[in-house]
Amino acid sequence: MAKLIDDKARGVWIISATPFAENGDLDLESTDRMVDYYLGCGVDGLTILGIMGEASKLSLEESTRFTAQVVKRVAGKVPVVVGVSAPGHRLAGDLTRAAMDLGAGGVMLSPPVGLRTEDQVHAFYEGYVAEVGTSVPIVLQDYPPASQVWMSVATIDRLIREIPSICVFKHEDCPGMRKLSRLRGDEAQGLRRRVSILTANGGLYLMQELRRGADGCMTGFGVPEMLVEVCRLAAAGDMEAAEDLFDAYLPLVRHEQQPGFGLAIRKELLWRNGVIATARTRAPGPSLDAIDRAELDNLLARLRRRLAEMGRPAPMAAE
Repeated sequence: MAKLIDDKARGVWIISATPFAENGDLDLESTDRMVDYYLGCGVDGLTILGIMGEASKLSLEESTRFTAQVVKRVAGKVPVVVGVSAPGHRLAGDLTRAAMDLGAGGVMLSPPVGLRTEDQVHAFYEGYVAEVGTSVPIVLQDYPPASQVWMSVATIDRLIREIPSICVFKHEDCPGMRKLSRLRGDEAQGLRRRVSILTANGGLYLMQELRRGADGCMTGFGVPEMLVEVCRLAAAGDMEAAEDLFDAYLPLVRHEQQPGFGLAIRKELLWRNGVIATARTRAPGPSLDAIDRAELDNLLARLRRRLAEMGRPAPMAAE
């Protein structure tokens, strides 16, 4: 039976890549290795078909086939969240129904481009729930740089109050630290029920977000075991050790966060780890050249030296 997400979600919910073969087809053999790798890193959940999963480049049939492969390989060990964002309710609903029938634990839904008022945002989510029903757990995604929709704290509070199936808020507004603090403050004042808040942006601001009350992150990184260990240390109350470890990786985190290019770096790291057969992104997509690879080599060498100074093992990708 599928593990459904709820408002207690915490830790690391990795944003999964989507592996492709050299000809651009889905690579399901690499998908199995990738799932095993993520689980071996200790993630608390998987999120597939996000922006960094190249969801917009997949057909509905491919999205469904990829979801089926991931859910089957995960085999109930952790929940799987499926990105279903689409311009209309029927498109989002079709993928939602397919994903939940396959055993997904919930869906991630962003407001579509074109919404201009906060009432329109509310109506969009109400209409989606009318399409799929109230039993589908929802991750409310707030990523204005991609959606071009800016949701205020008041609108987010209203959505959470009035739509009980929203159980996780994916916070990736930037800058967004004060928004996160205000959301937690509203909960503390009893203005609405508590939900899980998981952050994104490649983990770039993870330490500050954890200190402001985030429950963890729903993001990707080429070396996900770092995110897992940082969140584990933070949950245990050792924020200094968590931040020391995060700081060691920060140059690589920052490098991977280059807009429009970071996915190629992430896939290169997964390829170097032997997780996926190729670092290919689906066309049109970015790829590394010789200079890019040399820069990555240098960053990994510096990371390896820093971790050695800290008495920590180097990640596979740095070996």
